[in-house]
Amino acid sequence: MTNFDSCPAVERRPGTLGRVLIFKNTRLPLYVLFDNLAGGATIDEFVDWFPGPERSEIEQVLQRVANELREDRTA
Repeated sequence: MTNFDSCPAVERRPGTLGRVLIFKNTRLPLYVLFDNLAGGATIDEFVDWFPGPERSEIEQVLQRVANELREDRTA
């Protein structure tokens, strides 16, 4: 599982959606991003559809996951 502890775009807040990972300063869970991308949405569409996260924050999240997958492959 990807560790988002040091990712500035992500947070967990007690009392918010069962402490799932959300985009910082929103109530939008990260899984919504991945569900939409898997369904064929683009990053630009996601930004248009969901207020809150900026494109740069979405890119931070995706880069974090990509880096971790790359590290797993080399381990």
